[in-house]
Amino acid sequence: METYDAFPSLELDRPAEHVLRLTLRAPGKLNAVSGAMHGELAAVWKTIADDDETRAVVVRGADGAFSAGGDLDLVLEIANDFETRARVFREARDLVYNVIDCPKPIVSAMAGPAVGAGLAVGLLADVSIATPSTRIVDGHTKLGVAAGDHAAIVWPLLCGLAKAKYHLVLCEPLDGVEAERIGLVSLCVPEEELEERALAIATRLAEGSQAALRHTKLALNNWLRAAGPTFDASLALEFLDMTGPDVHEGVAAVREKRPPKFG
Repeated sequence: METYDAFPSLELDRPAEHVLRLTLRAPGKLNAVSGAMHGELAAVWKTIADDDETRAVVVRGADGAFSAGGDLDLVLEIANDFETRARVFREARDLVYNVIDCPKPIVSAMAGPAVGAGLAVGLLADVSIATPSTRIVDGHTKLGVAAGDHAAIVWPLLCGLAKAKYHLVLCEPLDGVEAERIGLVSLCVPEEELEERALAIATRLAEGSQAALRHTKLALNNWLRAAGPTFDASLALEFLDMTGPDVHEGVAAVREKRPPKFG
């Protein structure tokens, strides 16, 4: 695993031949994505693309949670510091496009909270799996910023514009059952079957014709590439909103576990 020494914030192992498993782990924080992890999660897909030993990837969260989103300290750093804001803007864009452009099929296994940068990988994965208790939510507007990090590029394609607007504007959460029903995820399976099912699918992909699978992904992901200008605009608007007053109220409301009071 020396190939991945540049990504110490990510936990990586090989549970099966030609399958790489990426685990998001942040003990006590429901695997919230820190500043270091955010950069590594954006960059790792290029290394995976060049790794001949890897034919399929499983992405999961540790300890019964997928990811609780971005660390609130990082959100405030973005709001208060231009250099951080510019860096994370580039990373957020790279994360989405690097996942889309990675030729290896990606399987996400989502349990518990699935929010923020982690959710971006979870929903952009080629096969996305949730459990009935998975809680999927895009919380951007509650933080006082536009839903920019991945939602505009993929939610309308997966579940349609009406459902996408409903969940993104209102920050309305979905469980795994509803997410499967509206097409936001590929599958919903019982929690005790999640790990086994994700690994079985990834193993099946690793054993398939690599040219056929990668070329199919390449072709299908042109739907996402076509939505690139919409994503670029949404991301720019999110980071514009990061400079305004609402984000500070949004972070305070989350920390105090109360509804935000925007002016």
